[in-house]
Amino acid sequence: MINKTILASATALMLTMGSAQAQEKTLTISVYAFGQDEFKEIVYDPFEAKCDCKLVVETGNSVERIAKMEANKDAPVIDMAVVSMADALSASRMGLIDKIDTSKLSSYDKLYDIAKDPNGDGMSVGYTFYATSIAYRSDKMTVDSWADLLKDDVVSHIAFPNVTTNQGPPSLYMLGKALGSDAADLKTPIEAVGKKKDEIVTFYVKSSQLVQLMQQEEIWAAPVGRFSWAPFTKLDLPIKWATPKEGQTGGMNVMVVTKNSKNRDLALEFMDFWLSTEIQTKLAEKLVDSPANAEVKVSDEVANNITYGEETAKSLKLIPSAIALDNRDAWLAEWNAKVGQ
Repeated sequence: MINKTILASATALMLTMGSAQAQEKTLTISVYAFGQDEFKEIVYDPFEAKCDCKLVVETGNSVERIAKMEANKDAPVIDMAVVSMADALSASRMGLIDKIDTSKLSSYDKLYDIAKDPNGDGMSVGYTFYATSIAYRSDKMTVDSWADLLKDDVVSHIAFPNVTTNQGPPSLYMLGKALGSDAADLKTPIEAVGKKKDEIVTFYVKSSQLVQLMQQEEIWAAPVGRFSWAPFTKLDLPIKWATPKEGQTGGMNVMVVTKNSKNRDLALEFMDFWLSTEIQTKLAEKLVDSPANAEVKVSDEVANNITYGEETAKSLKLIPSAIALDNRDAWLAEWNAKVGQ
């Protein structure tokens, strides 16, 4: 009887230890709130099944998520995060992230060159990027240059992104190039927008409001990210995506590994899974993310709704992260002085 009790206790202890070990294999990731149902179906659930681990997903905007990483710097509660290029550099400057061992990423060599080391410091890997250009009513106007947005016969039908949005600085940067200025301070384009501020329909914060404005014919054009393009194509209106002579701009989101994470290897395994041709293809087909993996092949219909292809990847004129970080406050001050909100 005693032996049976000992055996039962030992078995229970082993089960408890096994359960504890299973529970210990947990990866905590920090991501954008966007498209979480699709990510769960395409990325999270399949990875959990593959790694026999638990994935804890935390969502929020970049400011909140970086702040949480900073608050827990000495004892990280997040293992891996996806953020913008500029936020990755910011996190690197604060000592919140570590170099990525790309030798452990079997998908690394499949990435477009711009995604391999976006900030040039080895601290991040791009997983999706997007083009920013101008969606416009082709029956009302033509767009050969970013400067066409400020033409006298067009400007009163324009929405322009606020400087505080992801689309604001890149759009101003391209407008500046069209006006003959490549300066990082963006003073030339901000001043040009300021002179027309009373004629511009709105300085938008959320791109979702643009579709309604276009449908109601209150606006004819607006700079937008390619990820916002699909709803415009569903309007019964002649709307085109511009290819201005100065080029297209855009942005990139990247993956980072938290410094002192106890689950570094699992984080790298998850990153590699997300960057794989199979997963990147599925995300592209669902119009969730534009692929950074150059091996991804999609239909023309899908390609038309995302940022896709080597030619596009090479043509994007992205603002370097250091310039974005070092000038952010000055941009806002200049914008408030010349445009105001």
